[in-house]
Amino acid sequence: MNKSELSKSKPDHQFKKENHGSYGAKLFDKRWKEFRKKILERDLNKCTVCSSTETLQVHHKQYHFSELSRTFKDPWDYDPIYLVTLCKKCHQKGHNKYKIPTKYIK
Repeated sequence: MNKSELSKSKPDHQFKKENHGSYGAKLFDKRWKEFRKKILERDLNKCTVCSSTETLQVHHKQYHFSELSRTFKDPWDYDPIYLVTLCKKCHQKGHNKYKIPTKYIK
């Protein structure tokens, strides 16, 4: 389901910038840095697609949106199964090819 379809199925579309909060700032939070380090170590500090060790990033396979609070879950509050290590190149290719699904939590 793409963002357009999601907006039709959910009133007051949640992909507004104000609902996603200051996501970029959260990536500097020590809780994210610690969680990110664990994901990188789990994935042996290499891209799970091409095995590169350059410019590694941790990618969320899906986002979780709380319908009660109308906000996305903090990036460090996900189960590790929903995160994967990718190099910058593979991460960008993935975002260009796929939309990240959103799971709605009541």
